Amino acid sequence: MKSILCLAAVATLSALASTAFADEAPAIPAAPAAEPLSFNLGVVSDYRYRGISQTRLKPALQGGVDYAHASGFYVGAWASTIKWIKDAGGKADVELDLYGGYKTEIAPGLTLDVGGLQYVYARNQLHPSANTFELYGALSYGVFTAKYSHSTTNLFGFADSKNSGYLDLSAAVDLGDGLTLTPHVGHQTVRHLGSASYTDYALTLAKDFSSLSSGLVLSAGVVGTDAQRAAYTSAVDAKFLGKTALVLGLKKSF
Repeated sequence: MKSILCLAAVATLSALASTAFADEAPAIPAAPAAEPLSFNLGVVSDYRYRGISQTRLKPALQGGVDYAHASGFYVGAWASTIKWIKDAGGKADVELDLYGGYKTEIAPGLTLDVGGLQYVYARNQLHPSANTFELYGALSYGVFTAKYSHSTTNLFGFADSKNSGYLDLSAAVDLGDGLTLTPHVGHQTVRHLGSASYTDYALTLAKDFSSLSSGLVLSAGVVGTDAQRAAYTSAVDAKFLGKTALVLGLKKSF
């Protein structure tokens, strides 16, 4: 799970204060595994978070570590290279996500996942700070998942944005032979700043090569948003960071 609202906010930061796969996020464990400690490394052609590019439409290196206990409790850390903090005048070029939670089946086929996620941008030097904390809760049934994330701090550098929320609806359709199709739609609400609120969408096809004992997953996804260009256009090269585009990813788990 990771930074959103990127440097695209740079265009509004001066006035407001500052602020995979196709839509990559921390690799929160799906369930306690035979090996409770796992690692992952990856590269993406563009780090999109909630539809907005965190790397000015450029590639990113990513990696994480997860520990999932048999009781359902889990903790983890995930990091990615980014560009938006420096483009906004800060110094951080890495996003670090620290998270923990509890996942359990509350009824036959129905899974509850609750937890907290801290986004850390060391030495970000933005005012308000880009560092953000969110509480989240998700329900999964069959291939479908509905998740809501709620910020208890300002959201990624936007002033007076505490209590912003993100609703995420997705599905993971097993096509067989290691192929998974994942449609997604989400809506980000930025409290007290309607012009920065938007809906994002993605359709991602992933191929899992685990059957070859490689631990590799290759993905390709179409990602886009209806975000306002004025709020999410890079001040560095005038590119729209929420544009519809194809995003490629390669991840290895071990």
